[in-house]
Amino acid sequence: MLLVAVLLGVAVPLQAEGSPSGAAPKTKSDQAAPAAPGKEQEQPNIPGLVIPRAKGGFLGLLIENGNFKLSFYDDERKPVAADVARANARWPVHYSVYDERAVLNPSADGKALTSSKFVRPPYQFKLYLTLITEGSSDAPESYVLDFHQ
Repeated sequence: MLLVAVLLGVAVPLQAEGSPSGAAPKTKSDQAAPAAPGKEQEQPNIPGLVIPRAKGGFLGLLIENGNFKLSFYDDERKPVAADVARANARWPVHYSVYDERAVLNPSADGKALTSSKFVRPPYQFKLYLTLITEGSSDAPESYVLDFHQ
């Protein structure tokens, strides 16, 4: 079976997919999905910008109600309590020569750090984030992120 495609007024014969009996060609939805290897489960979704931590686990950073919210997750992407006392955030803005800064403190449930400083849009900037652990002699965790939401 031959099909004719018209491209800018030029007819080009093409071989049609499918059986010669005129059956409709298979589409992607007709084909079986490839089998998943092993017992691999789909991992839970982390809202916001996902940040893998060097010591294991993940951070989820987003702007909620105009304020930063930093959530903590284990290796299985399940929410856990924050393991740091606070975080400092710094980002450049277009309306000032100085960077904006915010301190993120523990939320009421202890599973996130939130800022009280309102973050003005647009939400696309380079963010410098430092996690601070009280009473630790270790260097603080720090990240430089291309934040966009």
